Amino acid sequence: MLARTADNLFWLARYVERAEFAARIIDITARLAALPTAYGGGAEWESALSAVGSLDRFKARYEKADEASVIEFLIFDPQNPSSIRSCIASARTNARAVRTALTADMWQCINAAWLELRSMERARAPFERMSRERIDPFLDMVKAMSRDFDGAAYRNMLRNDAYWFSRLGLYMERADNTARILDVKYHVLLPESEAVGGSLDYFQWTSILRAVSAFTAYHWVYRQGVKPWLIADLLILKKEMPRSLVSCYDNLVRYLDAIGAAYGAQGPAQRHARAMLLRLENGALEDVFDVGLHEFITEFIADNARLGTIVAEQYLIN
Repeated sequence: MLARTADNLFWLARYVERAEFAARIIDITARLAALPTAYGGGAEWESALSAVGSLDRFKARYEKADEASVIEFLIFDPQNPSSIRSCIASARTNARAVRTALTADMWQCINAAWLELRSMERARAPFERMSRERIDPFLDMVKAMSRDFDGAAYRNMLRNDAYWFSRLGLYMERADNTARILDVKYHVLLPESEAVGGSLDYFQWTSILRAVSAFTAYHWVYRQGVKPWLIADLLILKKEMPRSLVSCYDNLVRYLDAIGAAYGAQGPAQRHARAMLLRLENGALEDVFDVGLHEFITEFIADNARLGTIVAEQYLIN
C-alpha cells in the first residue's frame, strides 16, 4: 500500500473518532452546566476545552469560556482543527482520497454528516447562539455517524492493510481521548473547595462514565456506588472495557503485528506499542496512584503521541 493511502486511512479514522468525542464532551458538559447552582463547579466549559486539548488555542481568540463561545469553537469554528466541523471536513477529504479502499456505507456515513453540517451552517446566522433543541439532534447525528462508520468498517471491510491502518488511527485517538477526560476530572474539574466524594464529585464522575459509554459497564463490573479509584481502574486497566487504555493498546499491538507480518518486517512502532501494553497489563492501580494519576496520564499521552510519530515515520511518510 502507498504511504499516502495508509496516511489517509489512518487520519480518516482519527478524525471520525475525534468528532464523536467532541460531540460527547459538549453533550456531557451541557448537562453538568445545567445542574443547580448548589451542585455546579463553575469550570465546566473550560474543562471541555481541556478535555479536547484546545484550551490554549481557545484562550488565544476568546475572552471567556462560556456556553455560547465554547460551542461555537468546538462545533463550527473552521480555524479550530479539533472542531466537529474541521474533523468532519478533514475526514471527508481523506475519505475521498481513498474511496476505492472504503465500502459504500463508510463513504455515505461521512458524506451525509458533511452535508448535514453544511445545511446547519447555512440555516443559522454567524455566531448565532443555538438552542439545545437544535444542538442536541446534531450531536446525536455526529455520534451516530461515528458508530455507523465504525460498524460498516468492522462488518464489511476486507481484513487487509487498509483495515489495519484505519484501526490504528481509531485506537490511538480513542486512547488519547480516554486519558484526557480522566486527567481533566482529576486535575481541572473539581474545585479546591469541593470535597472528593461530595455531590458535585459524584455528578461529575457519573457524567464522565456516560461520556465514554461506561456507566452500565461500571456497575456490571464493580456492583457498587461510583468510586473514583474504581473508575480509574475501569478506564485504565480493564481490558474488557473497549475504551480503556489497556484495551486500546491490546488492539494497537494486534493491528501493528498484522501489518508487520504482512510486510515481512517488525520495527520501532511494534516495539513501542508492545512496551506500552506490557506496562499497562503488568500495572496495578496502586502503582498508578503512587506515581500520581495526573503524572501517569501526562506520561501516557506523551507516549501515545510518540507512537503516532513512530508509526508515521515507519509507514506513513514516503
